[in-house]
Amino acid sequence: MSRIETRCVQGGYRPGNGEPRQIPIIQSTTFRYDTSEDMGRLFDLQAEGYFYSRLQNPTCDTVAARICELEGGTAAMLTGSGQAANFYAVFNIANAGDHVVASSAIYGGTYNLFAVTMKKMGIDFTFVSPDCTEEELDAAFRPNTKALFGETIANPALCVLDIEMFASAAHRHGVPLIVDNTFATPVNCRPFEWGADIVTHSTTKYMDGHGSAVGGCIVDSGRFDWDAHAEKYPGLTEPDESYHGVVYTRQFGKEKAFITKATSQLMRDFGSVQSPQSAFLLGIGLESLHVRMQRHCESAQRIAEYLAGHEKVAWVRYCGLKGDKYHERAMKYLPGGSCGVISFGVKGGRKAAEEFMKRLKVAAIETHVADARTCCLHPASATHRQMSDEELEAAGVSPDLVRLSVGLESAEDLIEDLAQALG
Repeated sequence: MSRIETRCVQGGYRPGNGEPRQIPIIQSTTFRYDTSEDMGRLFDLQAEGYFYSRLQNPTCDTVAARICELEGGTAAMLTGSGQAANFYAVFNIANAGDHVVASSAIYGGTYNLFAVTMKKMGIDFTFVSPDCTEEELDAAFRPNTKALFGETIANPALCVLDIEMFASAAHRHGVPLIVDNTFATPVNCRPFEWGADIVTHSTTKYMDGHGSAVGGCIVDSGRFDWDAHAEKYPGLTEPDESYHGVVYTRQFGKEKAFITKATSQLMRDFGSVQSPQSAFLLGIGLESLHVRMQRHCESAQRIAEYLAGHEKVAWVRYCGLKGDKYHERAMKYLPGGSCGVISFGVKGGRKAAEEFMKRLKVAAIETHVADARTCCLHPASATHRQMSDEELEAAGVSPDLVRLSVGLESAEDLIEDLAQALG
């Protein structure tokens, strides 16, 4: 199946004669075997199968296979959240004493994970502007750099990453490019086609689409040659004594080594597993992803254009607008549309933005984004309320900033709601 629409609906699951048409929910913690030898082969990674759902579960693997097909990868795994996906993707190849380069325009939770929590684990991060030059990007690398990380569309800055340039830099320095593709989804951008090596998702957002299940996913392109840089990645290219000396690249090839190691080691030890029930709900969400993304983008474009022309709106950030800083880059990487999230400023600053939020009727005030219902957030009075106006400006979150996640309601109703709220 070559077309994205068909992959959304049927990817990863081909029921046989008389088998369930919908992906079954295998709600079981454990699995039975006839002999200890049968189970032993699973523990030695010499056979495929399941023994405990903390590592793998058939429902989760089936849904992961669909996302793998959507992204054009060779192996994938689900995690309990997008945070877990980004942590596993980096920690799978970076240890204490190592270094990672990342775009500074990334989700705040991911930034905190890297700059604070993983720093406590002994991994150092250098953050670069998504608009940096090739020379500036090259200068950030060190001999112990193990990965380069960025977001296709940054949350909430809405910067568009120059994936091709970042991939070239990563490969010049012998490391993989990891791209969080949450906002664009594979419907609007497939980073592997631009040179990325590993893709992550918070499936909680557009992939689920209904605000019903938290989850994450990691997809491997299967193209990065770990053996060519064996000295950088001993965890993949040298024997793993916790699994009887298996060498992942030797036994599973570059196509499956990364995901097998992440499952066998990290999921085994950290257990950030996605539940079969959540995976089932995610699978249902994926069936309509291509239809929903088109509607999100069409409505967001109309609303961004409306806001850009409103006398009480100071500025609008949406890469679909011709005057937007990232419009040209978006036309390269996201020609079919970007996402449904818009950032804009209300004239009058913090107080005017707070009053605007109070008057909303259709759009709900939530910390969430990217589902069927339109939601809105004023960071200065919510997630960033502890900061002064000066501190907000320094963090790139102006006091007047409103983040609007356009849902699937009538665009006309949403525009009317925004009009009455703006006054």
